[in-house]
Amino acid sequence: MSDNGISLRSLHRPLVVLTGAMAVLCVVSLLGLLADDRVIVDAPIWLKPFKFTVAIGSYAITLALLLSQVRRGRRIGWWLGTVFAAGIGLDMALLVFQMIFLGRQLHFNRAVPADTAINNVVAGGAYFAWLAIAAVVVLLLFQRMPDRALSSALRWGTGLSLAGMTAAMFMYTGTPEQQAVFRAGGQPSTFGAHTVGAPDGGPGLPVTGWSTVGGDLRIPHFIGLHAMQALPLIALGLVLLARRYPVLRADVVRRRLVRTAAFGYAGMFAILMWQALRGQSVAHPDFWTLLAAAGVLGVVVAASALSVRSRPVFRSETVVGVG
Repeated sequence: MSDNGISLRSLHRPLVVLTGAMAVLCVVSLLGLLADDRVIVDAPIWLKPFKFTVAIGSYAITLALLLSQVRRGRRIGWWLGTVFAAGIGLDMALLVFQMIFLGRQLHFNRAVPADTAINNVVAGGAYFAWLAIAAVVVLLLFQRMPDRALSSALRWGTGLSLAGMTAAMFMYTGTPEQQAVFRAGGQPSTFGAHTVGAPDGGPGLPVTGWSTVGGDLRIPHFIGLHAMQALPLIALGLVLLARRYPVLRADVVRRRLVRTAAFGYAGMFAILMWQALRGQSVAHPDFWTLLAAAGVLGVVVAASALSVRSRPVFRSETVVGVG
């Protein structure tokens, strides 16, 4: 880390390698979408690899940047990043092997013993990645950074990212139909699902495939997962806006706004999780979902206004990143 910024050499190397691998696989996936017409669970076979490469690549480079800010427990942070890179890298390798080379469904697939074994390894890799991020959240609590607004964004963002990873665990709960097969002494070919209240592979939104007829746990999973990017970007955006709006030059104001944004983001995540678990499509919110969203939005607007209007004035105010 230099005084002028973050150098590539200071970034966590295994995470940078994972990011590069995802970039290459992303290009291959795009070509696959154009040239390969195979389908799995009513979706192009290359669509899931494409979506995963974009999500994992952006997440890995963000985590590498975050770990470059760690000073206390730096070696621990390096090992946590390595565990994450190894676990998710293995999962992606198995995804490509199972879906592209074998042409079989990956997640929830228990049709034959080999499918079950691969599914269990993928779940194990995701679990170790979850543990690594949980430990990073704890590690960040002990860091002191010059910009307290950015510090809050990193801590809240990583914490919500952990919540997003936790949301994925609900996908591995058997559907009522799958559980009924178990109770009858049978063995369902799949166990778990993305969709609640409707079968996987039904009508969905363009590109994402998120269900338009039932609840979809991928939505809160995605939203929570990328809080680690969204909230720090908000903090950095406030620094840039401070060049034009003097009220934002106070670190305490930016920190309050970041915390308000974190509350709003957490509220959005909670509403989407609640909506998905009720089997309600994100495309068709009911009155109670809209009321909850309006309540969160109202609190965010009011808290943001108070944060700006009630700025205390200190002679020793900290100003970061403004000229």
